[in-house]
Amino acid sequence: MALQIIGAGFGRTGTLSVYTALNQLGFPCYHMYEVQEIKENKSHVDFWLKVANAEPGTQQDWEQVFSKYTAAVDNPTCCVWRELLAAYPDAKVLLTIHPGGAQAWYESTMSTIYPMVYIWQFKVLEFVTPFARKLGGMIRKLVWQRLHKGTMNDRDKAIDLYHQHIADVKAAVPADRLLIFSSDQGWKPLCEFLGVPVPESEFPNVNDRAAFKNKIKKLTLGACVIIGLGLIVSAVLIYVAFRFFA
Repeated sequence: MALQIIGAGFGRTGTLSVYTALNQLGFPCYHMYEVQEIKENKSHVDFWLKVANAEPGTQQDWEQVFSKYTAAVDNPTCCVWRELLAAYPDAKVLLTIHPGGAQAWYESTMSTIYPMVYIWQFKVLEFVTPFARKLGGMIRKLVWQRLHKGTMNDRDKAIDLYHQHIADVKAAVPADRLLIFSSDQGWKPLCEFLGVPVPESEFPNVNDRAAFKNKIKKLTLGACVIIGLGLIVSAVLIYVAFRFFA
């Protein structure tokens, strides 16, 4: 399968709701969730780390990660929307925007995904697991440095970049292949853009803020367990050294 839909919108612009909707419409969709949570995709973090370390604009064998998908939204896809536009010239581009505007996007990002790879709990996990090291390195380099240009700690610069990104996508993509979409618009504009029937069910409204809080709790618990085990092992080694070599 080749990508038919390229998601160019930043993370935290309703991408999880759109991911759910596209899957429901019959377009198997890629999302950061597929990188982090799907065991069969464990090697994808290596691919995206390679992308992060390559020069912007470098073409890759995108089918290594997209072979089972016809759509892709969210990070890390939106970080390479230009490269994907060149690789899949017949694909349509879906530019998701936050229903509440740029300010709401910024607040949402800063209270959820941005801190995740910088908090001490994740740093502990990175110290002991290769997957977390690769994931954290990829996200920091590809998402926060390349795509967001290191602006996230400066509200005004980050919001300016949000608006500039929308302008850049509009300038690069022919109007007949681009949909600027907010999840509060519901099924109709998305289905018309894709040429599929409108479902009778309500458009998905996936608010995962609570899930991020739970994830931080789990990270904290895991980090504390790791630190605790490390202290126990250190204490045992010190005791053995003292007992037999003192």
